[in-house]
Order: sequence, then structure tokens, then C-alpha cells
Amino acid sequence: MIFLDMDKKHIITIAGKLGSGKSSTAKNISEILNYKHYSTGDFMRSIANERGITLSELSKIAEADNSIDKALDDRNLEIGKMEDIVLDSRLGFYFIPDSFKVFLELDTNTASERILKDMKSNPNRQKEDTGMFDTKESIIASIDNRLLSERKRYKQLYSIEDLTSHNNFDLVIDTSNTPLHEVSKKIIDEYNNWLNN
Repeated sequence: MIFLDMDKKHIITIAGKLGSGKSSTAKNISEILNYKHYSTGDFMRSIANERGITLSELSKIAEADNSIDKALDDRNLEIGKMEDIVLDSRLGFYFIPDSFKVFLELDTNTASERILKDMKSNPNRQKEDTGMFDTKESIIASIDNRLLSERKRYKQLYSIEDLTSHNNFDLVIDTSNTPLHEVSKKIIDEYNNWLNN
């Protein structure tokens, strides 16, 4: 049984490495808790689709065009005013500091295998996210380039030295060998402890 202390804000923010299962985990938890799910990645994907470019290309443009990050940031701030929310967002921990902050860890090799598998089963995702990469090596290069781009932007815009630092989070889980249902259960258990302490 899930018991929630109504004196605290009910928001879980989930960040993590590419391929770590942020969206799947956030959706699963939102269903279990009957919370609303939001995804900054989905919002960014929709911006890229509107412009007819990949996420990697949009990230590069965002290095010189602050309006993209501003739109994402404003959306996170609006979500932070709500209750009963699960948000998967790289900067959710920063914009909603009173949320329960989770980071999903994953090594780059495992991430590239998962992304490649996902891209093969979902051709639209290949075009949206990485721009026709079909090998582990090209996906690893894309992951590294995207992380470098984000680190550069977030340091310049928010003085965040390392968005993947575990010090930013209440809970860190390595998803390399942990099934989705176990990750979700661990997050909900720790979230309930956090709410009631």
C-alpha cells in the first residue's frame, strides 16, 4: 500500500543517462501512483519535428539560440507548480528543487545497445533522435556529442558544472541489470520514505 504525506509536494523528477529508461520508468511510476506524466524529451522532440531536424541538430542550434532552452525551462517551471507529477527531464532537479530527485545511471556501451535495439523496433525514433545511426559506435559518438553540448549549455546558462553528478539527487539507481518493475518499486519505496521524513 502506498501512503503519501499530504504536507509535502508530490513531484518526482527523473533524470539519467541516455538509454537508461527515464521515459519508461516515469510512465510506469505515473501509472502506479496515478500521477500525471510529463517529458521534457518529448517536448524537445516536438520542437525538433516542427523544424524538420534531429535532436542532435536541435541541441547544436540551442548552443547559440537560448530561446530553445528558455521554452523548455519555462515549461519545467510551470510543471513545478503542479501536484501529483512525474517528470522525466535532465534539469528537473534544478528547476523543481523540492521534488524527489532520481537519477538513472547506465554505462555508455549498454546504453548504445539499448538505443540501437529501440531504433530497430521504432524507425521513427532513429530519424528523430540521432539521424540515421545504425551502429553502436555511431550511437556512442552521438551520446557523447549530445552530453558535451548539454554540459556546455547548462554551464553557460545555469552554472551547472555536471548535470550527471549524483550529488544533485535523492536517489541514484544503476539500470544496467535492473528490470523496469524493480526500478519503479525502488523509486516508489524511497519516495514514500522521503515524503514521510
